[in-house]
Amino acid sequence: QVQLVESGGGLVQAGGSLRLSCAASGGTSGVYTMGWFRQAPGKEREFVAAIDWSWIRGNKYYSNLVKGRFTISRDNADNTAVLQMNSLKPEDTAVYYCAATLRSSSRYDSATYEYWGRGTQVTVSS
Repeated sequence: QVQLVESGGGLVQAGGSLRLSCAASGGTSGVYTMGWFRQAPGKEREFVAAIDWSWIRGNKYYSNLVKGRFTISRDNADNTAVLQMNSLKPEDTAVYYCAATLRSSSRYDSATYEYWGRGTQVTVSS
């Protein structure tokens, strides 16, 4: 079992920045990829970014909606995944979820991920 706890959400004005963290605990030695998804009211959960955990190079993946504005990184020593969000827009408003998978599969598909955090709210005002 892998437990995930997100932190760092909040309210920010358009153009501002936020930094989300996801602390992983439990069976983290088997984690293959950690990802971030988001869900806005009335919309489906969508992929934001992901980073491979087991490879030295730590391959990164981004949604086209956030590429160039968001950066995902990892701290293997602390088992933490970080999502740095810059140039935020009102349409980035959503609950952001951290997810982890023990298998190699599509990083962009929420069905790949077996473990999920409870989410953290990000609100961007115009």
